[in-house]
Amino acid sequence: MSPVRRCSRTACGRPAVATLTYVYADSTAVLGPLATYAEPHCYDLCSDHSDRLTAPRGWEVVRLAVPTGPARHSGDDLEALADAVREAARAPRTERDRPRPAVSGQEADPMEVARRGHLRVLRSPDP
Repeated sequence: MSPVRRCSRTACGRPAVATLTYVYADSTAVLGPLATYAEPHCYDLCSDHSDRLTAPRGWEVVRLAVPTGPARHSGDDLEALADAVREAARAPRTERDRPRPAVSGQEADPMEVARRGHLRVLRSPDP
């Protein structure tokens, strides 16, 4: 399967650049940048279909700015992840952060040092 998301329109195979969401209570269609991940109640559209989008009579179309240039990768996400791991490593251990036993009743992972939410701090393997 291709990692590029495709336009949701039938018989259109172009890459998606925007996501369409409906707010039925407000009779509004919102067209914005491509969502981080595909949602079952949203529609991904290519540039042609997003430019030609119209709404039914009585509905409003809200168009949010869609980036036109190529996506730029930033180190901010990686730095935020590294900071969260560092913080979890030096945070005081509480009952909530202690490694939890596996569901099957086996002991907790011996490599796990701490836990904070869904992040785990693992011990480095011995060389």
